[in-house]
Amino acid sequence: MTHPPIDSRTLALLSLCAFASMTSLRVCDAMLPSLAEAFSTTTGQAARTISGFAFAYGALQLFYGPLGDRHGKARVAGFATLACMVGCVAAALSPSLGWLIGGRVLTGMAAAGIIPLTMAWIGDSVAYEARQEVLAKFLGATVLGMICGQWFGGLLCELFGWRSAFAVLALLFLVGGTMLTRRAGALSHFRTADAGSTGRRVLDVLSRPWARVVLVITCIEGALALSALAFIPSHLQATFHLTTPATGAIVALYGVGGLLYSRCARLLLRRFGEAGLATLGGTCMGIAFATVAFAPAWLWALPACLMAGFGFYALHNTLQTNATQMAPAARGTAVSLFACILFLGQSLGILLAAWLVDRFSSSMAFAAPALGLLLLGGGFAFLLGQRHRSGKEA
Repeated sequence: MTHPPIDSRTLALLSLCAFASMTSLRVCDAMLPSLAEAFSTTTGQAARTISGFAFAYGALQLFYGPLGDRHGKARVAGFATLACMVGCVAAALSPSLGWLIGGRVLTGMAAAGIIPLTMAWIGDSVAYEARQEVLAKFLGATVLGMICGQWFGGLLCELFGWRSAFAVLALLFLVGGTMLTRRAGALSHFRTADAGSTGRRVLDVLSRPWARVVLVITCIEGALALSALAFIPSHLQATFHLTTPATGAIVALYGVGGLLYSRCARLLLRRFGEAGLATLGGTCMGIAFATVAFAPAWLWALPACLMAGFGFYALHNTLQTNATQMAPAARGTAVSLFACILFLGQSLGILLAAWLVDRFSSSMAFAAPALGLLLLGGGFAFLLGQRHRSGKEA
């Protein structure tokens, strides 16, 4: 099949929508103390604005794939972007914490259809030999969105109040969604979708022993690593009395660590192999989160966040690679299930971390994941070694 070259304007437009999606995912991290104060509640209760988004984002992953195949991936992604705008407007106008959580859930439900469908559209539109470069550029937009959500979310909250961050996001979603839907007719690729096959494909993936191993490890990774990340800004503010923009900037180093890993991934893979990368990732995150938990000064959080991001992507990239081979005949379903499990794990982890913060101290929200991730990386490395030695396929 011959693919026409993807133009830079199209890639920039799709990247804008993905950027907004990832920004909305992490925008509440640095503003949890402000939300707790505004609604006279605890930081743990305010964290439901994060867990609600993550749960909705994960739960809707398997819904958008067949919908995009039937109606066009770019068209569905465009309308999902506009729906995110509605969720952000509802969040910005929230009179209560419950209303805000509802707005975040709506945004998460809609945002679930942006990045996965865009990546699938790129797969349909770009020849294999050029696909890696295009996806790398697209990945840069998502990581930048994560960094900006953590940093500028805190900055806008400090300067203009927490509602301003959701207002800016609503405008960003409106612009991106409007432009994408206008171009959707030219960008869409249609396929005949068997709506009834989704459940069978999920069961096919889950019937494979190695797939179950990867999905369980992924769920635990999301519960431990992503929940700890969400509480770093509020911990630094409460412990060291830093400002919201400062803590947002510190935790943005997590994304920088991810970019650093992407630059040297090929070298690391040749040097350590998959099992070595899993061990390295778990070790880096264990050291990093333990440092955040017990640091005597806020400066220790700078290298800790950088190391945590590097370690997360080292372990997560290894899991991603295995996820793409869990069920080659149902790869799209397998990867969607992988993303679904990751974010469901994150939402459950945030609920547990919030319980620890409210009943004990914020340090516990990092000490427990530190030990868990250290063991998780080593355990997955051991299983990878066993699998490679046995030569069995999932």
